[in-house]
Amino acid sequence: MFDNLTERLSGALRKISGKATLTENNIEEALREVRRALLEADVALPVVKSFIDQVKLRAVGQEVSQSLNPGQAFIKIVEAELISVMGNANEKLDLNAQPPAVVLMAGLQGAGKTTTVAKLARLLKQDQKKSVMVVSADVYRPAAIKQLETLAAEVDVRFFASDISQKPEDIVKAAVAEAKKAFIDVLLVDTAGRLAIDEDMMAEISNLHKVLNPVETLFVVDAMTGQDAAVTAKAFHEALPLTGVVLTKADGDARGGAALSVREITGKPIKFIGVSEKIDGLEPFYPDRIASRILGMGDMLSLIEEAERKVDKKKAERLAGKFKKGKSFDLEDFREQLQQMTNMGGMASIMEKMPGMGMLPPGAAANVDESQFKRMEAIINSMTPKERRSPDTVLNGSRKRRICQGSGTQIQDLNRLLKQHKQMQKMMKKMKSGALANMMRGLGGMKGPGGFPGAGGPPRF
Repeated sequence: MFDNLTERLSGALRKISGKATLTENNIEEALREVRRALLEADVALPVVKSFIDQVKLRAVGQEVSQSLNPGQAFIKIVEAELISVMGNANEKLDLNAQPPAVVLMAGLQGAGKTTTVAKLARLLKQDQKKSVMVVSADVYRPAAIKQLETLAAEVDVRFFASDISQKPEDIVKAAVAEAKKAFIDVLLVDTAGRLAIDEDMMAEISNLHKVLNPVETLFVVDAMTGQDAAVTAKAFHEALPLTGVVLTKADGDARGGAALSVREITGKPIKFIGVSEKIDGLEPFYPDRIASRILGMGDMLSLIEEAERKVDKKKAERLAGKFKKGKSFDLEDFREQLQQMTNMGGMASIMEKMPGMGMLPPGAAANVDESQFKRMEAIINSMTPKERRSPDTVLNGSRKRRICQGSGTQIQDLNRLLKQHKQMQKMMKKMKSGALANMMRGLGGMKGPGGFPGAGGPPRF
């Protein structure tokens, strides 16, 4: 996410981070790099100009000159301004209304509205323990109604059936009445999208807004459209009283222009961000965490929260108990670790949130080959329980050939897996013996931008 912007900004700030003093000249040089990075990220020109002016105003003032480490102080200013541009803090949905609290979703066709409705329903149900109903008022795309019905079943929320022969306002009135009868907390309304903004579309959604009087009106926009996302959001806001924005497909956006432009141009907060195609790939938008990730400083808070939600605690406790008893780390344990990592979005997603990303080679996280982990799991799945427990003593040539045939892999893939498993076994022994503490002390001198631990390259697995 935002790899290009991270790479350019991290490079520009690395040049200045070690400066003992900051002068007008080296500040100007750094600001030129930052300006170029923002423009290449497709950030709207007025936003870039305002951003640079604010950073310069603070950098040449007392804030940096009195700092013990001017280079680091400059980076903190850039970080603070990034946070300010994106909205300072996460703004939650305001659902304090007589049930059902109605949330109206608007946006162009192809932005991911229908999927976002399901993702948001799942989030409200799991995190806020709300009862949720979803309804589609899109009578122009028959597949939209069926798609929402399928997704509603997947996330286990109530679906209100509609039909393309009905009028959108009749659909939503009936949905509200049904939600009241069923004591539903939140009603999410999916609306029709168009390929471009037109008068008919705006008239229809304005009419739906009058009928529903929603507590939240969210504009769903594709992050990959860059500053155009902010321009489209502004056009919608002129027709509708938007309360917030949902940025979708951010995982495919290497630039970041939308995230940095939407708030400034529309004056409306980004409330959620789509970070993957998976049904759990919607997160609250935290400007401070996104700013930290853009600067290559990682996002440990999101990583910890994700681990708390997605890591199987019983399996983790079982593995910890196994180590305490002095038992070895076998291939069953290795497979569990691969599965836990997949549940957390894969290695690239984890690496992106790790501190020190700014010190990695450009695009390191994006270049991680996730398919190798699937191959590893397929190989382990093709083994017998005995082979997983004691690969060193049990596996011979014929067994290896059988495993490779069963998993559709090559002998070299199996040998690589066994080698990596041995390396992990050694690491686990070090953790048990306490040698890991000495190893970590040896890494203590490696620092990245902002004082975060750095690294020479992506983890090898």
